[in-house]
Amino acid sequence: MKVFDKKQVVIFSVLVGLLFPLLAWIIELSRLNMGFGASSISAIHKNNPVLIFLDTIPFIFGVLGFLLYKIYEKKKAELDHVNVQLKQQTRNINQVSTFAEQIGNGRYDIDFEVTDDSDTLGKTLQNLRDKLYENNQKESLQNWEMRGKDQIGQVLRMHNDVHELSYHILETLIKYIDIVQGVFYIYDDNTSKIRISASYAYNRKKYLQDEVNIGEGLVGQAAIEKDIIHRTEIPEYYLTITSGILGEKKPDSLLIVPLFMEEKLQGVFEFASIRDFKPHEIEFVKGIAEIVARTIYNLKITEKTENLLKESQEMTQELKENEEELRQNAEEMRLTQEELEKTNTHLEEKVQEVNQSQKRLYSLLENASELITIYDSEKKLKYVSPSVKNILGYNEEEMHSGKDFDRVNRKGQTIINNMFEQLLEDPSEPQKIQYSYLNKHGNIMFLETTGRNLLNDPAINGLLLNTSDITERKRAEKEQRMRGQMQTLSDNSPDIILRVDFNRIIFYANPAIESYTGIKAEEFNKKNLRDVGLKQEIVETVDQITDEVKKSKAKTQKEITFPMGEEKRVMNLNAIPEFNEEGRLETILFIFHDISELKKIEEEVKEKNAKITDSTNYAFRLQNAILPSQKFIKQSFPDSFMFYLPRDIVSGDFPWFYEKDDDIYIAAIDCTGHGVPGAMLSLIGYFLMNQIVSQPGVPNPGEVLTQLHKGVQQTLRQDKEGASARDGMDVALCKINLKEMELQFAGAHRPLYLVRNGELYETKGTRAAIGGIPKAGKPEPDFQNHVMKIEKDDSIYFFSDGLPDQFGGPEGRKYFPKRIKNHITTHSDMPMSQMYTHFKKDYEEWLGDGKPIDDVLLIGIRF
Repeated sequence: MKVFDKKQVVIFSVLVGLLFPLLAWIIELSRLNMGFGASSISAIHKNNPVLIFLDTIPFIFGVLGFLLYKIYEKKKAELDHVNVQLKQQTRNINQVSTFAEQIGNGRYDIDFEVTDDSDTLGKTLQNLRDKLYENNQKESLQNWEMRGKDQIGQVLRMHNDVHELSYHILETLIKYIDIVQGVFYIYDDNTSKIRISASYAYNRKKYLQDEVNIGEGLVGQAAIEKDIIHRTEIPEYYLTITSGILGEKKPDSLLIVPLFMEEKLQGVFEFASIRDFKPHEIEFVKGIAEIVARTIYNLKITEKTENLLKESQEMTQELKENEEELRQNAEEMRLTQEELEKTNTHLEEKVQEVNQSQKRLYSLLENASELITIYDSEKKLKYVSPSVKNILGYNEEEMHSGKDFDRVNRKGQTIINNMFEQLLEDPSEPQKIQYSYLNKHGNIMFLETTGRNLLNDPAINGLLLNTSDITERKRAEKEQRMRGQMQTLSDNSPDIILRVDFNRIIFYANPAIESYTGIKAEEFNKKNLRDVGLKQEIVETVDQITDEVKKSKAKTQKEITFPMGEEKRVMNLNAIPEFNEEGRLETILFIFHDISELKKIEEEVKEKNAKITDSTNYAFRLQNAILPSQKFIKQSFPDSFMFYLPRDIVSGDFPWFYEKDDDIYIAAIDCTGHGVPGAMLSLIGYFLMNQIVSQPGVPNPGEVLTQLHKGVQQTLRQDKEGASARDGMDVALCKINLKEMELQFAGAHRPLYLVRNGELYETKGTRAAIGGIPKAGKPEPDFQNHVMKIEKDDSIYFFSDGLPDQFGGPEGRKYFPKRIKNHITTHSDMPMSQMYTHFKKDYEEWLGDGKPIDDVLLIGIRF
């Protein structure tokens, strides 16, 4: 509520101040006994000057009232501002209180906006809300996972049969995760394959008799990699999901989880869904996979234990039966003993028969197809059968002297030694090995040996080896294997393959012929070529080539047109003669290879090559238009030459020429690469050089190369972070002033040769290239400038690296700078036009039939 305004306060202050002079006037007038009037007031002011000061008090009070009111207004504004802030704070506290109450009631999704950056409590509650919401979500997922594991645990406790258990686990998982299709595979330890144990789709069982090899398909891949496969890009061959609501629809997401227990595969889950699997669902299935794998493993162990127990019970019953049988056998043995005593009387008669049998046995062993040897426990030969002569070519004495092992290669000896060790380690288990052997006639043969440990047999008392010659069997197996491989290749080949005899009878046609003729391969078997429904032109072509091969007995190749309905395919036909064991031509193998697409590609390549050639020729015309010609250089240097030979149509090497006042700049520049890429870089170098030299002033060659280096880096963005273009150029640059007879030179990896009075002086360039990506910590190159006086008849030469690096000559070596120096010094008095002819001829002879590896540029000038 406003009591006084500013004007009222000032007037009141002036009135209060006016009381002081009035009171002073009254006192002074009373003291002097003067009346109250203007003249008397004026008189007392003259007598008492203090009254004049008192007269100013109303004005002073008016100013003070004005200032006090200003202070009052300011304080009042500050107080109002404080009240507004208090009200805002009260509202914020109320909002925070409501927000805290909602959080306390578990409403973590409630919105709350912090309107003031200083609202620390609001921000803290907001962060608390977010943390509580996050923890609530985690707790919900954990509770969801625990409920799922409880349901699976109940299923695992209810079932002991693997197949019944697998279906109920699959059904429970699919319903709990809310997906639509799944398969449970169980790993079969006996066959090492993954078999379908149960499948589930829309509450219907699908007992699919199917199996998957390890590494085959997505399921086999997950098993071999021991990791889950989660795919949202479903292969074209994957089954669709059938539903009354969706119709037939391919799943949008696929999850395959292998089940491992102690690094051993137990099975695989495969789930399909029309939505993507959530991360917590994948983690849940992985956790369930470990539990189920452990249960499957335990069930398998239990099943094996039950089988062993059953077998043990059967064996116990069998032993009881055998015990009774042994008792009966003991009685029989007693009777047999009596018979044996009677038999002894006939023993002497049998001894004679044994002697005769031994003679017959020796004869049989000598002519047997199997070699019998006996070794002791130290691997020393004790006995070898007489058949060794017919099988290996050695006699018994030679075998005892070491021919049993001497003629076996190192690999074979290792195999034999391993067999001996196995026989000694496990006497009950026979061992069979195969190895090669060099017989007495110098022929390699293949042997198969079966070894038995009969050290405890008194009759043998050794390691018995039965060895057979399997050379022919090996050869037959190899031929059969090759025939099988050939048959497999033929059946799976996309080419048409026909086997035809000279009577035009077809003995074989592979399945590919059906895709071209519409006739199944079985309909060609043992039918005449003319009776199977092939187009007449194909029959005539086969007829003609059959007659040609019959005469030449050699392979024939021909390109033909193969009619295929209204379309005609271009095919490459190979006719291969096939001979029998007697070398007589028996059949012809026709192979029709479809090259229609290849022909189309060839035409496209020809067309593209023509366009590329036209573009390159146009680039060549552009490059030649801007580069100085030899005729142009001769206008300034009459006695000069330029040997310029691009490797391709356009060149990465180029000459550069520029006149400025009395100075002439000339250079040989070698850009990275050749052809179109080199030409593009040459244009960058050409225009940068022109730009640098055309600026005010006359830069020396060293300064020009320094600016060119920076310009190339900036143009190719080599000075930027992440640069990848490492291209650059090597340069030999001269600045010549004929009036002052002064030559300045700077080089980037390229030298200058000066010839004076038959002596050659080499000035080397700076060992750095123009351009390239700067290296951290390494300073940029400073191209050195060389200044020299030139005399009449002096000559200079500078060039790119294409000439010295060219391979050729009788030994295929490089041309090298030494050869250039020899030509220059040997022919130092030769006119430059003849020097050009000399270098050109020498280069062509050096190159011979070889191919240029780079562009060539050599410039020579005589002053």
